[in-house]
Amino acid sequence: MTRKQRRSLLIGLCLAVLGVAVALVLFALEDSIVFFYSPSDVAEKKISPGQRFRLGGLVENGSVIRGASTQIEFAVTDTARTIKVTYEGVLPDLFREGQGVVTEGKLGADGVFVADSVLAKHDENYMPAEVADALKKKGVWQGDEGKASKSGGS
Repeated sequence: MTRKQRRSLLIGLCLAVLGVAVALVLFALEDSIVFFYSPSDVAEKKISPGQRFRLGGLVENGSVIRGASTQIEFAVTDTARTIKVTYEGVLPDLFREGQGVVTEGKLGADGVFVADSVLAKHDENYMPAEVADALKKKGVWQGDEGKASKSGGS
């Protein structure tokens, strides 16, 4: 085997090992990767029950129902579609109707989103960038371009 053939073989083996390593990392992180969807995206993509993702939009006015203890139900909307959300826990202080919210959890078999975390807007000038982008895409964004902020600073 010539020197050039050995070098080509070594480069090929290194690329193969690197490819396998990348595949293993992606496979291991598959359950950790969480995607963001608006209620319309959930309906369009037909997300299966039990799949973990982030649901974002606006808390629908008149939809917040407080149950026993820390149980709460509310609806998240992008003004085109609405998904009912249940959450067990303490809500952020800034959580209220008509404000931007991102919830993380799983879609139940009954179509109700079971959230295990709720993130509310930061201040009156901030809406999560993902929510603002989804609302802009649907043509319902009412704020000006400077209000969506990825840094969270005011």
